[in-house]
Amino acid sequence: MSSVVQFQRKESQTPGPESPAREAEPRVMASDLPHAERGATEDRRGPFRPQALIPTRARLQGRVVARMFQAGDVVMLVATGVIAHAIGAVGVAGLSAACAGALTVLLSLSIFRAYGFNSREELAFHLTRVTGAFAVGAGAAFALLLPFLPMAALGHALAIWAPAAFAATYALHIVWWLCVRRWRASGRLTPNIVVVGATGAAERLIVATLLSREANILGVFDDRAARSPAGIRGVPVLGDTNALLAHRIMPYVDRIVITVPSQARARVGQMIERLGVLPNEVSLLLDGEDAAHEAAAISRIADVPLAHISGAPMDERRAIVKRAQDLLIGLAALTVAAPVMLLVAMAIKLDSPGPALFRQRRHGFNNEEIVVWKFRSMRVQAAPQTKVRQTQADDDRVTRVGRFIRKTSLDELPQIFNVLTGEMSLVGPRPHPVGMMTGDIESARLVAEYAHRHRMKPGMTGWAAIHGSRGPVDTPELVKRRVALDVEYIERQSLLLDLYIIVMTLPCLLGDRENIR
Repeated sequence: MSSVVQFQRKESQTPGPESPAREAEPRVMASDLPHAERGATEDRRGPFRPQALIPTRARLQGRVVARMFQAGDVVMLVATGVIAHAIGAVGVAGLSAACAGALTVLLSLSIFRAYGFNSREELAFHLTRVTGAFAVGAGAAFALLLPFLPMAALGHALAIWAPAAFAATYALHIVWWLCVRRWRASGRLTPNIVVVGATGAAERLIVATLLSREANILGVFDDRAARSPAGIRGVPVLGDTNALLAHRIMPYVDRIVITVPSQARARVGQMIERLGVLPNEVSLLLDGEDAAHEAAAISRIADVPLAHISGAPMDERRAIVKRAQDLLIGLAALTVAAPVMLLVAMAIKLDSPGPALFRQRRHGFNNEEIVVWKFRSMRVQAAPQTKVRQTQADDDRVTRVGRFIRKTSLDELPQIFNVLTGEMSLVGPRPHPVGMMTGDIESARLVAEYAHRHRMKPGMTGWAAIHGSRGPVDTPELVKRRVALDVEYIERQSLLLDLYIIVMTLPCLLGDRENIR
């Protein structure tokens, strides 16, 4: 039986090595990719054709947007009643009728799917839907209140509040529709998908997605690439699963859909195990057993309206709370730390030649490469380093001021700007430099679950940091311990846990005499 099996993606410390070379902002355009990969966004980018790939951390979640629109409608509907009461147009009974009408209108808008914003829905049709929903909601409210409120009060509310509230609702939904249209055009509200398996189900999924335009299918990967076509319905076949694991497009992919024959059970298990090392969400679409079930499964992937774009409500609420926490505490921290940051910058400039700040590419949410800011604590090297060398005890690259700011972690303070821009969080796994080495081996190759730490935004501090995993991870055992602590935090993350980690960070840093920083 065809089905969709969901493997939940969760949003995903220690001063690391430095490279003083400056880097450009990591936004992927077609011209940024190597020639071998450029086909995914130029000649062979397919019929969905995103002009720029938006990182998953910067993409809007449909369910969150719908809730935001609903909240805006509630505030507006209640506000019109309060204003009407304040200017004496309606009395207390009329205000009660207006508030009741606001609730029933909101319910009616939801029933009429006025927050779905299907990509094929024209503005005129959407406004017709809003008009009908408002009429039904307001009419139901007044019918329900008729036995309880005076006819005169209901008449005033019907004559004064209802027209004003309808006009405001009408205007707001024009704004909502235009916002959705703009966000879809920019790619911020359209999830990106890659398909594994050049099967019949893959083709049917692509056809359904082309019709719905609720998602972008960026490419197809198949281990039988030599026998696969160059493209399926215009969507390019970009290589095998090895190519997928290393492809630069993956930080911009919301979901991987595996489409394999239903009888290939062993292959399904192997595929899930291989792709399990990626932080991306994975779905399984079995091909070829039951047309009705397959159609339903495809619809759940390709024809999701705005209010049902991937992600569980609990995860979205947690992400909103975490972002609000980052902004509020981050702004407060920046206000307090600004004088200290100014003094540190002056000390660095007086101590050694070179800029006070440096930027370094590190791994962020969903394996995205982000540019992280730090105070420079090392001497500027004449030649750029091809491999990231981790800091060692008595490292000759560290300056006098650098030793102090690394020991006190003052060098991390500029990352507050990364937090405020949304690339990092206050609490999370530390962002490791791209290509970080443990001995002669790339650190990411030492632990199968290494990429799982990228299921949440990296943080300035974290569960690993307060448990002693700070400084370089220069042995396989240290890498495994940090990854285990990071994954444990991701599984347990909550507002209270984040606040506990923030409170515990300072005493843990001051009491640390062992870790190299």
